Amino acid sequence: MPAIDIDTICKSYGGVPAIENISFSVDKGELFGLIGPDGAGKTTLFKILVTLLLPSAGKARVQGYDVVDDFLSIRQIIGYMPGKFSLYQDLSIEENLEFFATVFKTTVKENYDMIRDIYVQIEPFKKRRAGQLSGGMKQKLALCCALIHKPQVLFLDEPTTGVDAVSRKEFWDMLQTLKAQGITILVSTAYMDEAALCDRIALIQHGKILSVNTNEGIIAGYKKPLYAVKSGDTYRLLNDLRSLAATESCYPFGEYVHWTAKNEETGKPGLETYLAQCSHRDVEVKRISPGIEDCFMDLMRKP
Repeated sequence: MPAIDIDTICKSYGGVPAIENISFSVDKGELFGLIGPDGAGKTTLFKILVTLLLPSAGKARVQGYDVVDDFLSIRQIIGYMPGKFSLYQDLSIEENLEFFATVFKTTVKENYDMIRDIYVQIEPFKKRRAGQLSGGMKQKLALCCALIHKPQVLFLDEPTTGVDAVSRKEFWDMLQTLKAQGITILVSTAYMDEAALCDRIALIQHGKILSVNTNEGIIAGYKKPLYAVKSGDTYRLLNDLRSLAATESCYPFGEYVHWTAKNEETGKPGLETYLAQCSHRDVEVKRISPGIEDCFMDLMRKP
């Protein structure tokens, strides 16, 4: 039995669908990523799974418990870290932690081994109010509060949004440690590079799942030739490439433009000739391997 089993879950607000027919499962002990931009439906799905929202249709189970019929049982076995910092900002670090331990009828001392590796990083500031903490410290405190009752499944909704690069890396290192302890983790993020840190991922956009696979499996499904193109005038380059009849997709990617053709006939030589005819200077064209962002853009284009 999977730790999380989602079967054609739908949710609408006033007749407007937020998520549509979402289905996937998460195995026990798996670190699973829900990857997609803001507004894709990640938070809506999380709120259903942690029993804060009722689905409009479909079924979902967490550790075998139904999210509607068995919501009280689910709340005892999960940890939830919402996207917005939601702890009591006028309470100190230790006061927040003691409060959440009390809610679950346990103590910090009893479960300290569960949070030790994380808590030692913020323990020197345990008397400081939560509202005065930095983004990275708030993140660590929120994770400690979500773990203090030793949950079987951990739900983390965009935990690294707005956090500096060093704190992001530290946070994912902590998740790998928790995974090694057998905790099932479902994490959502808008950062495509974090997909590689998950065992499997689901790409979501406009409330629909585009693909469910390993990071490598999704990239392996990208069969088209992909080119990175650069010139002295990126804006004009983008417009000229989009005007080319052979273009299938074209979008900016850092200092380059990522471009694919409708067929293999228009490769690097043909592209260089076309750009020379358009009077582009300092042109660079190179064949590249796709990343998860390229796969996401490609899947978005499919009906």
